[in-house]
Parts: sequence; structure tokens; C-alpha cells
Amino acid sequence: MELFASHCVFPTPDICRTAEYYAGKLGFRRVDYLDVKEKHICLYRDGVEFILTQSNGQRVIPNHELYGYGGDAYIIVKDQQALQDEYEAKGVRIIQRLHKTDYHNQEFVIEDIDGRWIYFGIKE
Repeated sequence: MELFASHCVFPTPDICRTAEYYAGKLGFRRVDYLDVKEKHICLYRDGVEFILTQSNGQRVIPNHELYGYGGDAYIIVKDQQALQDEYEAKGVRIIQRLHKTDYHNQEFVIEDIDGRWIYFGIKE
């Protein structure tokens, strides 16, 4: 048996607004599946996929709010500095600038339009 990949599923109060943010600010390609029984939007960038669903009016509560720390997604990336620079140029909110963690990862953290913290890092 082999596991191949994982995709984050993010419920959101406004699926189109969130998708526009990921496409415009974070560089993801958007594919809508809004005419199906379980409406959703898939977002793709390189080997990463996020799936957006409707939260039916429920507010998004990010992990750092619920538990006091932690992100909602962790993406492995080779050139964090270039990606951080790209996101800064587009006005993305940087929560933690690129740094080495006490668990030996180089990473930075952004906040998406719904308040989720997305980590971009790699083990040294």
C-alpha cells in the first residue's frame, strides 16, 4: 500500500471570495464545481491542491484560535524566500517572516482571507 498525496478541505463562508483570494494573491489556478450536488472549488498550484466548500454560514475558526497555536496547512517548498517575496509584493499578510524553527525547519507563515494560517517550509 502506498499513500500518494493529501488535500486540505477548507470550509468557507464565501466560497467565491476565498477562491478569488487564492487565485489572485497566492497564485493558485481555480476550477469551479458549483453545478454539482456538493458544490466546491479546487485550487491548484504545482503539486498542491486545496478544496473549498461552503461553511453554510459558519465562521471559520483557525487552529491558532481554537488551540492557541498551529497552522491549518503546511506546504513543503524549496525556495521559501522567493515565495515570501512574491506574497509580500501582492500584499499577502505575513504572520511570521522566514526563520529557522526550534524543530529545524526553515519556514514562514501567511494568513489567508478567512484567517487561516498557512505554513511554507522545509526540514533542513
